[in-house]
Amino acid sequence: MTSKAATGTPVVRTGPAPDPADGLDPRRWKALWVCLLVGFMSFLDVSIVNVALPSIQSGLHTSEAGLSWVLSGYVLAFGLTLVPAGRLGDAYGRRTFFLAGLTLFTAASVLCGLAGSETWLIAARLGQGVAAGLLTPQISGLIQQLFRGAERGKAFGLLGSTIGIATAVGPVLGGLLIQALGTEHGWRWVFFVNLPIGLLAFPLARRLLPRGERAAQGARGARAGLDPVGVLLLGGAVFALLLPLIEQRSWQGSAKWLLLGLGAVLLAAFLGWEHRYARGGRAPLVDLGMFRFGSYSLGALLGAVYFAGFTSIFFIFTLYLQSGLGYSALAAGLAITPFAVGTAASSVVAGRNVYRFGRRMITGGLVLVVLGLTGTWLAASLASGPAAGWATALPLFVAGVGSGAVISPNSTLTLQDVPVAQAGTASGMLQTGQRVSSAAGIAIVSSVFFARVGDGWQAAFRAGVLTSAAIVGAALVIALVDLSRRRGRA
Repeated sequence: MTSKAATGTPVVRTGPAPDPADGLDPRRWKALWVCLLVGFMSFLDVSIVNVALPSIQSGLHTSEAGLSWVLSGYVLAFGLTLVPAGRLGDAYGRRTFFLAGLTLFTAASVLCGLAGSETWLIAARLGQGVAAGLLTPQISGLIQQLFRGAERGKAFGLLGSTIGIATAVGPVLGGLLIQALGTEHGWRWVFFVNLPIGLLAFPLARRLLPRGERAAQGARGARAGLDPVGVLLLGGAVFALLLPLIEQRSWQGSAKWLLLGLGAVLLAAFLGWEHRYARGGRAPLVDLGMFRFGSYSLGALLGAVYFAGFTSIFFIFTLYLQSGLGYSALAAGLAITPFAVGTAASSVVAGRNVYRFGRRMITGGLVLVVLGLTGTWLAASLASGPAAGWATALPLFVAGVGSGAVISPNSTLTLQDVPVAQAGTASGMLQTGQRVSSAAGIAIVSSVFFARVGDGWQAAFRAGVLTSAAIVGAALVIALVDLSRRRGRA
């Protein structure tokens, strides 16, 4: 069966026949579980590595700069890959790039575990970042492709729950591995755990994932269809914006902030090039027309501001517990778990009801996050030492419940009007913005945190939490303004 994508390019549909009852793939739920398994692996790797950093440093005798690159190299490679990977998946088949990303991620994980030097580990982490960037937009694109209506909201809710569970399990599992196997070798198994997951997921993905929509290469050829200039401009912009943010503590001096200006110039050049490229009748890397959808532009803005606020809490809380209060990696992981458990629990419920409550649900979720972070600030003011983890458990859980009502529903509503043929690219752009804003948020909150460390770890943590709450409050203001405008039009 053939059809035409939004750009008019002929596409060929292959894979399992649609369900005659509803026109959807009858194996879509089984395919979703494969996507969730792989998503679990990639997000587990983010949270599990954080608690392993002290062990990596002692086991490999890694410098502070090298340890920073174990984290920042992953983030950079991930952010640079997202949009081109989404475009490739949209154009040539999401299944193909899902399998490629899964293979690379599994292999890179093994190489991380076998690392014999700092340089080796950093290079392998870059490979993991590229692989995660290949995988992530394919997962969102496949959900857009396989599901419609309420089912799509439920699928995104399950994805949000999976992310929450991976985030919760990661620090605890990492702490258990390091405690059981020792600091010298325990950190290696933090990476080796991905091998059995990858080996299980690959044959299932080959069997169950639909081949989807594969654009035929026209006379222009693959290079013209992939907009190489756009790829370079966007990649340069993301690199220039991310690097000074994630290296703000390691890179001394103020010269690094000049890169932000360069990033802004490259981003403007990218937007101008994409507009010109599309006017020439060619397929740009990013169809800027998707920003004309109010749901997409609003959701992208709200998501970016929210990610700048809430992701920083994990960074400063781990520092406070381990460096300030002397918690072990396992104890710190357990203390962070209430937030992730709340997110996992509420994501499923939110996904089932997203079309019923719409952006009112997201607004309510943001209110809970602000209240939860404010409660965390209050708990940290009243308790310290071993009691801090217990005192902050309930407010962090409340914040997590709110977060589950924000992330998955916002993704669902943001992408709802985007054509399925552009789903991977739209998801890549959305998540690139979230990665840049997360780095910016961590840079802002950590600057506040370290500026107050001289007054004590407790004072530094409280200042950081208040800053995070203020940024989430800005996202709440955006949501409230949108709700007010919607009521005014009703």
